[in-house]
Amino acid sequence: MEAHTPVLLTEVLQFLDPQSGGNFIDATLGAGGHTRAILDRTAPEGRVLALDQDESAIELARASLQSYGSRLETAKSNFRNVAAIAEERGFAGADGVLADIGLSSMMLDDAARGFSFLREGPLDMRMDREQKLTAAGVVNTYREKEIADILFNFGEERRSRPIARAIVHARPLHTTFDLADAVQSVTGGPRYGKIHPATRTFQALRIYVNDELAALESFIDSSMALLRPAGRLVILTFHSLEDRIVKNRFRNSVTAGKALTKKVVTASDEELRRNPRARSAKLRAWEKA
Repeated sequence: MEAHTPVLLTEVLQFLDPQSGGNFIDATLGAGGHTRAILDRTAPEGRVLALDQDESAIELARASLQSYGSRLETAKSNFRNVAAIAEERGFAGADGVLADIGLSSMMLDDAARGFSFLREGPLDMRMDREQKLTAAGVVNTYREKEIADILFNFGEERRSRPIARAIVHARPLHTTFDLADAVQSVTGGPRYGKIHPATRTFQALRIYVNDELAALESFIDSSMALLRPAGRLVILTFHSLEDRIVKNRFRNSVTAGKALTKKVVTASDEELRRNPRARSAKLRAWEKA
């Protein structure tokens, strides 16, 4: 597994502005890179509440961050539940909330999780392995039109109908390679310099299986409500559907606060050289009135 590099770390800290003694929420703990930086900035008494719906991520981060002791609290939960957990753990009125809603490198690199068309594994794609719906359940039981709608609405896949038809004809599909082969029977194989033809299909199924867009909307509204006055909300997204939701939510909340980012913030050339996975990252920040 590659070493974890938190995306846009300098920019996250700039806009979140963690200060000594502050209370912050990292709503997507992942490998813990952003959480560690916030804990360092808020020393000696600042606290961080970190959420993740993946139990294995929490276990790994707890081990790597154990030196921070009681300054770090963790909770297994989808970030849409941030307000209830903040209230329960004494973090209502937090100084700042962060969410990095990209798929973590740990999940992407783990073939058993089924997120990548580059590694053969079961068609799972669940971020929370306790939930019932999997990608296999969708591609093997949903009607052709339902699959086409998912690919178009959540992956912006222009060839959604013929791909959905190919998926239905190829049933049953058991592995990530089965699905990628079905897509490529329509699109052809990867071409040099282009995104892989299965990218949008995998993205769409992942977003649908995990109900990611609705969760993002709930998270934004809840975070805005739980922040203290002048508290900050920083969100990292990784494709246009997510970024559009964040931009519109921030734009439509002028009575509650103001956007700190007039334009979306992206990775510097230097960061892209160090961490190519940051290429699609988009940061937006908001401050409560």
